[in-house]
Amino acid sequence: MKVFYLAAEAEPYVKVGGLGDVAGSLPHALQEITAETDFELRVAIPFHGAIQQQPPPLKFLVTLQVPHYPQPLQAQVYELEQTAVKTYFVSGSLFTRDAPVYSADTSFDGVKFTFFSLACLEFLQAIDWRPDVVHANDWHTAPALYAMLVQPLDFFRQSARIITIHNLPYLGHGAAEALAEFGLPPAVNSPLPVWAQQLPLPLGIYAADRIIAVSPTYAKEIQTSDFGAGLDEYLSLRREDIVGILNGLDLKVWDPSTDAKIEYPYDLRRLQRKELNKKQLFEEFGWRPLEGAPLIGMITRLDYQKGIDLAIAALRKIKDAPWQAVILGTGNPALEQAVYQLQLEFPERLRAVLRFDPHLSHRLYAAADMLLIPSRYEPCGLAQMIAMRYGTVPIGRATGGLRDTILDSGNPETSTGFLFEHPQSEELEITLRRAIQLYSNRRIWRTIQRNGMKQDFSWARSAREYLAVYHEVVQEKTYQSVSEGVNV
Repeated sequence: MKVFYLAAEAEPYVKVGGLGDVAGSLPHALQEITAETDFELRVAIPFHGAIQQQPPPLKFLVTLQVPHYPQPLQAQVYELEQTAVKTYFVSGSLFTRDAPVYSADTSFDGVKFTFFSLACLEFLQAIDWRPDVVHANDWHTAPALYAMLVQPLDFFRQSARIITIHNLPYLGHGAAEALAEFGLPPAVNSPLPVWAQQLPLPLGIYAADRIIAVSPTYAKEIQTSDFGAGLDEYLSLRREDIVGILNGLDLKVWDPSTDAKIEYPYDLRRLQRKELNKKQLFEEFGWRPLEGAPLIGMITRLDYQKGIDLAIAALRKIKDAPWQAVILGTGNPALEQAVYQLQLEFPERLRAVLRFDPHLSHRLYAAADMLLIPSRYEPCGLAQMIAMRYGTVPIGRATGGLRDTILDSGNPETSTGFLFEHPQSEELEITLRRAIQLYSNRRIWRTIQRNGMKQDFSWARSAREYLAVYHEVVQEKTYQSVSEGVNV
């Protein structure tokens, strides 16, 4: 089986968000679990400016012409040398050294990522590598699937098309003109809503044989009006083609027993050492711990999606309870100001660290007793998985991947964290009070911590589910091709 995997970003080469984690980890996990079988996966990402500034060892392969009006655009493809997963970097005049991965100019990004998507298809034909599966991620690579549908070539006739939705509301607004320039017409005769017939993600979904959401609950949620971004009715029609597969966690990066970024490594047998990391963080902040108070961490993008306003309101409501908190992140200026204002109100209880700081995030995961994740929606989320791995008990809203990974059974002996149902500060307040009360019982709290640390969030589990989907769609495509041959 041959799988071609397209993404806008991938670790360790370039990462902006969760997509970079997935595209950096899943291909390697698939390659590992299929090491002794007839399986080959190749990855393609754009040759972004951030990669060009410190490029890995690359070999130039080919120059291509990508059809475009009023004139074709030239692409260059490079291959990464010495890697377990064959990886390609697609370059062109749109990818300059100083250009960001994602631009504020949505029309420019539309041109850039449509060019990348179609260059990948031209490249596969140039090297005569026929994939059994073309796997796109989010709107940035969705045009590749739509092009395979509306510009049928014998080369891709038996290639199955899969798209993974990491965050549905990002549909690719502003890219309609770019699609037209590259010869991709609106899907006027499709069951898509009229407004969606010339947007990349809806078109990629329409072209896909399988639609993968990044958690089982999110797969159901996107079929509802609350989470469907206007595509819920269409997605309900495609419910048989939708699969929910939870993202995995890089267990080598996130391992409290070997994490070089924390002062005192620990594991299930040495869980008491976690307290040393908490003490060290307080010393780093020049802060005095309050007697009997849990340390609540938030490591997040400061965005209304993440429920920052709910957290601020709930923390104000529980000022009579013992707690201290550290909020680490950056984002919406109004929310940054609101978090800073909360620190001014509670200087002995709260520290606002308004920056992106990966090293501090590791130390906070290791030091915190609880991690607060009050998201309005969360397709998958990795924070709660990392928290449990580090013996930090998550408190999250019961949505998307948070519902799928945090077990709140009502019985501390079997729970791994705490959930609240609705995006309301009153519900979060009640849940925080429940968690703080249980924290005072050290035996019960240790049980919840250990339950979380025993969970399996490895990519191997997720990779097996992806592999099953690949086999399924390839079999369907093969059957379809045979049937078409009989009909002819």
